Amino acid sequence: MIYFLSFIFIIAIPVFLHELGHFMAARSVGIKVEKFYVGFNFFGLGLKKKYKETEYGIGAFPLGGYVKVAGILDENLDSENLTESEIKDYEFRSKNVFQKLWFLSAGVLMNFLLSIIIFSGIFFVNGVSDIINEPIIGDIHENIPSLDQDEEKEFSPSYMLGLKPNDRILEINSNRINSWTDISNQISLIPNQMIQIKWSRQSQIFTDSVKVSSGIFPEKGKIIEKGILGIIAKTKHINLNLFESISFSCQKTFEIVRDTFYSFIGLITGTISIKYMSGIVGIVDMAGQTAQQDQAMLKLLFLMAYISANLGLINILPIPGLDGGHAAIAIIEGVIRRDLPINVKYAIQSIGFILILSLFIFTIYNDIIKL
Repeated sequence: MIYFLSFIFIIAIPVFLHELGHFMAARSVGIKVEKFYVGFNFFGLGLKKKYKETEYGIGAFPLGGYVKVAGILDENLDSENLTESEIKDYEFRSKNVFQKLWFLSAGVLMNFLLSIIIFSGIFFVNGVSDIINEPIIGDIHENIPSLDQDEEKEFSPSYMLGLKPNDRILEINSNRINSWTDISNQISLIPNQMIQIKWSRQSQIFTDSVKVSSGIFPEKGKIIEKGILGIIAKTKHINLNLFESISFSCQKTFEIVRDTFYSFIGLITGTISIKYMSGIVGIVDMAGQTAQQDQAMLKLLFLMAYISANLGLINILPIPGLDGGHAAIAIIEGVIRRDLPINVKYAIQSIGFILILSLFIFTIYNDIIKL
């Protein structure tokens, strides 16, 4: 129950605000909203209420949501009213390109805004931690952290050396170390190699050799191998005012979107294995584990902001069936100054539906294998 409720909490708010963005944008340009749903009402399962011209509902399947507007071929694949020659002024297809793009992008903008607001609140209340750029150890990892969950955990080089918090790294392979950046630059470039380290502890000097471990990490659409020593820098706490918190939150949201985009490109090009993909089961597992940790609410909010930023990016990509796919069609129609044939749109949407369904099934399988 904790896993399920935690999942609902971190998913429902980003989905609701995403669809609310579409709803408000549609109303602002005179597009008729026929349905507004949080969750999917497959087989008619869920709660619904008709108010004026719109049917509002909560679907029994908490896997997303949707806003259905008049005059568009969306994920419902309902083309019945699009064959009529007369275009009504409240239909999506009657609007100009900019009005269409405003409606299609509003959900994405709401997701980015939610991420920024949550991060702003977290940073304003809790401040941030900044690395002290001195070669002093703040803590050590007993085991090697890695992106690859299939690997057996191994003791970290720092643990095997007996390094401790507050030790100061003096030299690596006879190279003088003056900052934490020097340590990172030295270690990351030499995975699986023997190194000699000199460090100080209070008034004592130690020298020993150890083999640098290796780990795989995502970086700009690739999975790269880096050397790992297993040490953590000392940090200092910084309190932020409101404007600084907003600035940091914008930067954080941008970093999430950028890294997610690079990962998406890596999956397409094959530089990142599809075994690293995760879906609905993985999110449920992550939410449930987070809810049982210390400061659970804070961490769930952080996870919600992360998911909201991801949701915004994924939806704006030009994939058939998603907002970005509709936006691409709207731009094409604006350039050629006529609507694409309904059969072409139907084919595009069908391909998108099959692609998304296949991806959904695959990620569930992938998550279950990991679990």
